[in-house]
Amino acid sequence: MIESPAIVSLTDAAANKLRELTKDEPNPNIGLRVYVYSGGCSGFRYGMMLEDTPTPDDRVMEANGIRVYVDESSVRYLQGSEIDYVDTLMGAGFTVNNPNAVAACGCGSSFRTADEAGAPRSCAH
Repeated sequence: MIESPAIVSLTDAAANKLRELTKDEPNPNIGLRVYVYSGGCSGFRYGMMLEDTPTPDDRVMEANGIRVYVDESSVRYLQGSEIDYVDTLMGAGFTVNNPNAVAACGCGSSFRTADEAGAPRSCAH
């Protein structure tokens, strides 16, 4: 069952980039997996990848016409987040605008929440 995009939303730029990346994909279930894992200098890191099969633990939703998979343990960290795609002189990529993050590291790839700081690690990419 596909849910409403209450957990994460996608900007038009992110949705357009994902459509471009998956345009030749024959599997109709292809979507964006978004997850959170322990790591980074602030405690948690974001992960994203293209996925064609949800797991029984996934929340499946549609955001801006794109199927999105979020595992149950990541839901509380991502609730209300917006995924964007930016293309600047410094580089291009997907970013997460997360209202639950109260701090982020200088390299911008990890965060912590008010309730849980995770276990900080080095900021190496």
